[in-house]
Amino acid sequence: MQYLIIAYDNDNALDKRLEVRDAHVAGAKKLIAEGKIINAGALIEEDQMVGSTLFVDFESEDELNDWIDNEPYVVNKVWNMDEFQIVPVKLLPKS
Repeated sequence: MQYLIIAYDNDNALDKRLEVRDAHVAGAKKLIAEGKIINAGALIEEDQMVGSTLFVDFESEDELNDWIDNEPYVVNKVWNMDEFQIVPVKLLPKS
């Protein structure tokens, strides 16, 4: 199932984001190679990064939740889970 993930950062999360960015990017690259992350990018407000957006495709909600539970930005409290949104979507095929 495909989802749009909207993940706003906690206040003053930039230092923590930078500390765990390598782990986040490594995990994201693995999931991109597996076709589980379709696309991702930063949320920008007033020229400042305030969070992340991702289009993901997981076989089950359990697999989605396992990724969320182990995502470095979640584990290290970069993303504000009170503002974390998961929206089911159906993306256009690539071809």
